Amino acid sequence: MSDAAPIRLVIFDFDGTLSDSGDWFLSVVDELARKYKFRTVQPDQVDMLRHKSSREVIEFLGISKWKLPLIARHLRRLVGQNAHQIELFPGTPDLLEQIAATGVRIALVTSNAEANARKILGPEHAARIDLFACGSSLFGKAPKFRRVLKKMGMKPHEVLAIGDETRDVDSAREVGMRVGSVLWGYAAEELLIAMQPDVLFRAPQDIIDYVAANR
Repeated sequence: MSDAAPIRLVIFDFDGTLSDSGDWFLSVVDELARKYKFRTVQPDQVDMLRHKSSREVIEFLGISKWKLPLIARHLRRLVGQNAHQIELFPGTPDLLEQIAATGVRIALVTSNAEANARKILGPEHAARIDLFACGSSLFGKAPKFRRVLKKMGMKPHEVLAIGDETRDVDSAREVGMRVGSVLWGYAAEELLIAMQPDVLFRAPQDIIDYVAANR
């Protein structure tokens, strides 16, 4: 994939990329573990899990695949009830504003619900997003990516997908899009470096600069 291809669309993940929901998630994971009968996460295990791929985390926690949609649905409800406790990462508002100002379009692909994303973003920032594709299954982002491309009339090489987990890299590659990983989200830096995304971002300003240089 050539970096010379102009970027016409940026697709963002939400949780861990735009929204700082990690601490909130850790506060409810024991409740989820009790309800859905999987291993609880001890405080001293958090860093270890950040060094595992998304699939390895699921395996470590002992979550059956058939339970994943049930857990995701329950988690979306909990987020909806507690959206006021979850904030955007510092720099997210300026990031969305600056990218929108360049004329590059913005989409959101997330396993979270659209209503939750809109609540946390607030109306001003949500208005900068051209398309919401929400409620994807945990490992089901590739079909959502393809639908976004089709709806927005984009080719994969014109798109930059940005997320904070290994599954974001895998899904973007499956579709043939350029992929960037943020280093302020869930997955550990060493793990994301090993995934070899097209670009790594240490701060929101890095995304603004990269998009401006590749328009």
